[in-house]
Amino acid sequence: MTLDERLLEAHARGDRAALVALYTQAADQAPDTDAACFYLTQAYVFALELGHPAAAALYQQLKAHNRV
Repeated sequence: MTLDERLLEAHARGDRAALVALYTQAADQAPDTDAACFYLTQAYVFALELGHPAAAALYQQLKAHNRV
C-alpha cells in the first residue's frame, strides 16, 4: 500500500495519531521544501489536536524553514 493510500485510509478512519506519523513520513520523502512544509503543517495540526508529543519537534522543523 502506498503512503497516499495509507493517508487516505487514516483520514477515513479519523485516526489522528496515524496521520501525525504518516504526514511526518510524507514530509521526510517530499521532493522539495515547500512540499515538505505542507506535510509538516498537516502533521503539526493533527499533533496539536491530540496533544501529541511530536508537536514541539514539528513546530521546530517548521520554524527552521521560516514557516511559523
